Amino acid sequence: MRHDLDTILPLDLDRVGFAVEGRSLLDAISVRLEGGSRTMVMGANGAGKSLLLRLSHGLLTPTSGTVTWGNGAALPPDRVRRRQAMVFQRPVLLRRSAVANIRYVLGLLDVARNRRQTMAMEALDRFGLADLAERPARVLSGGEQQRLALARAWVVEPDVLFLDEPTSSLDPAATLAVEMAIHDFHAAGTKIIMTTHDLGQARRLADEVLFLSHGRLVEVSPAAPFFKGPASAQARAFLAGELVY
Repeated sequence: MRHDLDTILPLDLDRVGFAVEGRSLLDAISVRLEGGSRTMVMGANGAGKSLLLRLSHGLLTPTSGTVTWGNGAALPPDRVRRRQAMVFQRPVLLRRSAVANIRYVLGLLDVARNRRQTMAMEALDRFGLADLAERPARVLSGGEQQRLALARAWVVEPDVLFLDEPTSSLDPAATLAVEMAIHDFHAAGTKIIMTTHDLGQARRLADEVLFLSHGRLVEVSPAAPFFKGPASAQARAFLAGELVY
């Protein structure tokens, strides 16, 4: 992975909002996300967590405010796109083999054709999928598909990896495999920005927490004090298991 001197971070959101037909889904989100820490985005259903990730990743454009990378530097858009990756709750996979999914990404990265197969197989092996290289990606189990999505992200060598509820539909063994992969990304220097409803998982993985409620960012906190006693009433209710509307 790349070193801090060559990173697209920090990521700055300045009063970012998103509205559809006059209805505000996110309102005036302002936060700076630095490298190093693993950031968990938490909140009740409909709080705006997945939307925040999509806006940050560039899949959607804010209807108000700005998303800026690199401490205000005018980074080329192509560089920003190539230095981040996103893994969704349900992986988006091509209708081809597992190894071909990764070769395709390497092609987009302009990796020499004669190196793509070797690099793709190395990525599959790292995530325990080498024996499934020629199997159609879309017939893999849910856990295998998620690990394939992570292997595909790995070859990008991203500065930032966005993860949207990556284990929500997985069994405990598959969840553990994904969490171990997240540790690998973090150890390699990738910034993790992740949504999860699993409080146990958040406690295991988080270094800091962004807590959203009704489209607003109501709390930003290091993980330990947040889970011990959050500052906001909304977060206290959420951690207590109360219904939050």
